[in-house]
Formats: sequence, C-alpha cells, structure tokens
Amino acid sequence: MLPRVVYFGTPAFAVPPLAALTKLAEVVAVVCQPDKPVGRGNVVTAPPVKRFALEHQLPCVQPVKLRDGAVAQWLRELRIDVAVVVAYGRILPPDVLAAPRLGCLNVHASVLPRHRGAAPIQGSILAGDGTTGVTLMKMDEGLDTGPMLSIRRTPIDPNETSQSLSDRLCALGVALVEEELGHYLAGLLTPVPQDHARHTLAPLLTKEMSLLDWRRPARALHDQVRGLVPWPGTSTTLGARRLMVHATQLDDPPTVLAGAPGEVIAVTKDCVWVATGDGLLGLTELQLENKKRLPAREFLAGHPLRAGTRLGQS
Repeated sequence: MLPRVVYFGTPAFAVPPLAALTKLAEVVAVVCQPDKPVGRGNVVTAPPVKRFALEHQLPCVQPVKLRDGAVAQWLRELRIDVAVVVAYGRILPPDVLAAPRLGCLNVHASVLPRHRGAAPIQGSILAGDGTTGVTLMKMDEGLDTGPMLSIRRTPIDPNETSQSLSDRLCALGVALVEEELGHYLAGLLTPVPQDHARHTLAPLLTKEMSLLDWRRPARALHDQVRGLVPWPGTSTTLGARRLMVHATQLDDPPTVLAGAPGEVIAVTKDCVWVATGDGLLGLTELQLENKKRLPAREFLAGHPLRAGTRLGQS
C-alpha cells in the first residue's frame, strides 16, 4: 500500500518534486499559497504547483490562515502518513506539524544550517559559496531549524546564476525524495540535530537589494549580479537614468591599475570595465530603463560609453 501524503509547495521549484512524489505515494491533497496578481497588468494568477495539481486531478487547497486550527483538523481527518514541504513559503504552526502520523518533511535548498530562510539559492551565491546542496529535514516550529535526515551536495560554478543553480538543486531535491522517502517511512533515517551556532540566514529578496555599490569588491558585485537573476536584478545609474546590469565577468580584465569606484576604465567591443572598491568588473549585458536588454556590443552601438564615465552618480 502506498503511503498517504499531503504536499505543501507553491513556486515552479516545487513542481518536479511533486511530480516525483505522485509516483511514490498517494498524494491525498496539495496545499499552496493563494493566487496572486502577477506582472504589469496585475493579473491574478495561480501558482505553478496549483496548476500542476489541477492538470493532474489532485485536490488543491489554498488556505489564507494556518493558525486557526482548521488546516490541522483537516490533516488529521485525512489520516496521512507524512506531509512533504518544498518551498511552500509559510511557517507551519505546531498543530499542523503534528497532524501527520510521521510529521512533516522539508526539502530545503541549502546545506543546513547554512542559509535558512526564504532565499537559500540566491543566498549561497550572494555569499560567494563554492558549494551548496539540498537537505531533507524533519520540520519543527523554527525557521528551518529541525533535525537533518539526508543531504546532497553540489559545487557552485563561479559564474553560475541563481536560475541555473535552482534547476540543478531542484533535480537534486527530486532525487532526494525518490531515494529517501521510503527510508524515512521505514524508520531507517537517523535525525541529526543542526549546529545552531553555525547557522546563517537567507531572507526574502527585496527590490532594495538590487542597487550596485561600486565601493564593494568586484567579486562581491559579480556575485550580486548572478545571485539576483532574474529578480530583483541589479542596477546602477548612468547620469539620471537607471541602468540595469544583467550579466558581468571577472576574467581577462584590461591591464589598468585602478580608478575611482564606479568609473568606466576601459570599453571593448564586448565589455564595459568598471572600477570597484577592489578590482575591475566587466559589464557584458545591459539595459537602460524602458529600453531593450542587450549584449554590451549592441548596447554600446547605441549608447557609446567612454573611459572616465562615472556610474552610480545621478
């Protein structure tokens, strides 16, 4: 007999683990966050997990409240074995955590206790980490503080963006569920407490994180650009106009010693080299506000930049 499972998840990252789970268990129901306005038109849109659930005839609920006892009572009535949580986006209260027979499992996109919180994938890149992974954990009342059951690790390429890393971690999360869910249900996984003294936080992303501070080192700015793809992105100013920076490089800088932070040091056909607080950063994909996103070569054809131009000064 297949185990009875309720799945909690909301964004696209949570869809492949749900798809895998449908082959391993009886997914009794899916829980995701309510529909939200999306895009410039503020069109109310169902989250990806809900769309998958409806396409596969899986019952889907979207509770506005979790702490009024209704969700916990509903779970108890379903008599499920376990709940699986992947990027649901809300903290589950104690009565919900206790409702499944064997509790709630979370697939978290970092190697805990590093990067607890809402944005672990972006957090690992912003921190300049060389490795990351996914952790299967038994949930408790804290923010990603529960004991760990299994971990899968992967290196982070120095030029990798949060988009590509998210895809790879999603695949690791799927493998983790496929390989370890049965072991957990059979009592074969030993919970290992986290070292709480070593924890770091990866809070929810905000638009305020997008501004490039040219006084920071080039490596940190490169990590900021690749970590905040696709949202909120990164930007500076060119005169009075906002200039979005979509891609950067550190390799093969020109042989120029230094410049003031934010100063354009050299311009090649494919790159704009800017001085930072430590080293040079090459801008390879740019976009002026209300204009198209362009490779540096095409951007420079319409917006010539010269050495000595200062970015970040309006």
